Amino acid sequence: MKVTVIGYWGAFPKKNEATSCYLFEHDGFHLLVDCGSGALAQLQNVIDIEQIDAVIVSHYHHDHVADIGPLQYARLIKKNLGVDLPELAIYGHSLDRDGFARLAHKGVTKAVAYDPNETLHIGPFTISFMETEHPAICYAMRITAGEKTVVYTADSSYLPQFVPFAKQANLLICECNFYAGQPAKQAGHMTSEEAATIARDAGVETLLLTHLPHFGNVEQLVAEAKMIFHGDVQLAKTRWTWEG
Repeated sequence: MKVTVIGYWGAFPKKNEATSCYLFEHDGFHLLVDCGSGALAQLQNVIDIEQIDAVIVSHYHHDHVADIGPLQYARLIKKNLGVDLPELAIYGHSLDRDGFARLAHKGVTKAVAYDPNETLHIGPFTISFMETEHPAICYAMRITAGEKTVVYTADSSYLPQFVPFAKQANLLICECNFYAGQPAKQAGHMTSEEAATIARDAGVETLLLTHLPHFGNVEQLVAEAKMIFHGDVQLAKTRWTWEG
């Protein structure tokens, strides 16, 4: 399995970058996890739009779904230019009816509801879910292919349930929108210390800090996390890749 960071900023993209979006690849299948603002421009540096096989979204905040519309337009234009493209399946929860409905564009993309209480199979990927603590209904994902497992927290304040959910993951993609000691919970996000605590207690191999803040020196997040988690700590960057 290969994971490539397409976007990693919280709320809005920094210049020439993107918000939450991750490309998962295995056995030639391309799964896009979230599709935030600026994601489509960055994605085309890695794969062509036609190569996307499926998309799954954690929730419907703009920084996770803003480029769903541009993706739909892009595939529509490709089809109008004669490219033979099937309807692209975009998976999301149906508890936000308006957000879920926007995943569909007739003849271009179809909205497919996932049941967060059931295991989902998309191509070679097996996905299970955990509801997070966030102002919008949001689901973390445990994604397995082959013998490797990646856990994506999506957006959430700290929950002890993340520890068994992320147990022994090869890669933990954990949101980190606040620095150590800051009041992240009230915003529905986590600090570097909380991300590191999950990584330590779950016994993961690599911690990737993402959904980064627009203030302070983000390199400080890594230093803070390393005080708690003594495994591999990485800071998300555009086109950062992990292979397992």
